[in-house]
Amino acid sequence: MSLYNTRLSDNLLNKKLNLISPSGIRKFFDILFSLDGVVSLGIGEPDFITPRHIRDAATYALEKGYTMYSSNYGLIEIRQELARHLKSHYDVNYEAEHELLITVGTSQGLDLALRAIINPGDEIIIPDPCYVAYSPCIVLAGGVPVPVLTSIENDFSIKASDIEKHITNRTKSILIGYPSNPTGAIVSVEELSKIAELANKYNLLVISDEIYSRLVYGVKHTCFSSISGIKDKTILLGGFSKSYAMTGWRIGYIAANRRFIEAMTRIHQYTMLCAPIMVQMAAIEALKNGEEDIGMMVKEYDKRRRLLVNGLNSIGLNCFEPSGAFYTFPSIKTTGMTSDEFSERLLIEEKVAVIPGSAFGSGGEGFVRCSYATPLTNIEKALDRMRKFVTKYNRG
Repeated sequence: MSLYNTRLSDNLLNKKLNLISPSGIRKFFDILFSLDGVVSLGIGEPDFITPRHIRDAATYALEKGYTMYSSNYGLIEIRQELARHLKSHYDVNYEAEHELLITVGTSQGLDLALRAIINPGDEIIIPDPCYVAYSPCIVLAGGVPVPVLTSIENDFSIKASDIEKHITNRTKSILIGYPSNPTGAIVSVEELSKIAELANKYNLLVISDEIYSRLVYGVKHTCFSSISGIKDKTILLGGFSKSYAMTGWRIGYIAANRRFIEAMTRIHQYTMLCAPIMVQMAAIEALKNGEEDIGMMVKEYDKRRRLLVNGLNSIGLNCFEPSGAFYTFPSIKTTGMTSDEFSERLLIEEKVAVIPGSAFGSGGEGFVRCSYATPLTNIEKALDRMRKFVTKYNRG
């Protein structure tokens, strides 16, 4: 290609792309797929297959010819079931007709929320470390991500007092995700109430990503919009991927004040139009009859969680006990390696895949993310290999 054509191509691309980096997770999966015998603690999705009755609902929908568009908002039946679900589990009321939008995964919900509220230069406060998509999605929407460091001393739970230090006259919203990917951290109801007070004090929106809300252990999840006086300033994101093992189905939802739902639907109707109708019908079945499935999966995740946390601590990788999701976030600082170096060498030398904490923000440096969405036998095998690796390099 000539120099002229190279410049021409560069000029035709959106300059915002220069402000975001490729996902730090993908690098390790590229290596992983080139090796045999790898035990992966890197996968961020359930290892369970979508329950049979949910799959059957989609098959039935196809056999009956449900292959057309639905309303932009989604089928009224799924929104009605979802409204009942949110009331039943979190005691928060949403109108099915006007305050719920069905999306193509929670990721699309995040994108819609950010694009609907951000004007150029608006600042969005996010935890650090956090889900890899938060910062890039803010940048692509024209905003400025403002990270607030969390620490292992506070079990990586974000604090309202730290958030307030980062609020400026350009702050538009606080984006939080709990239980957290990558740390498994939750946020206490007391701290959530303080964050709600900040939002009201400074007239801010709160985008609350609660995709892992059903995967909690020994605690009760508090939906942010159920906090008194904050519902109308909350954009609640949720979905079916994690709780019902439906990652590939790409189905999620947004719950918010009617004005915000209308704004997000305006974008949704021109970009995605609607979620696939047969997937919506499968999600209806999940909401109606999926409680037993969730209970089974949570019970199994809890066994794995305790095995992995205890195992990591026993081999010298300091790890707090996460209360949600299916991740642990151990410190690897005693090895003297960076997160990237530790993850790459562990993968190549011992064939165990973990994700460097630095992929989730600067606050993740010195840590790695280990997923327990894998069978107990794999966790045991991974711990044996990690023990050998850490013994070899541990400087502590």
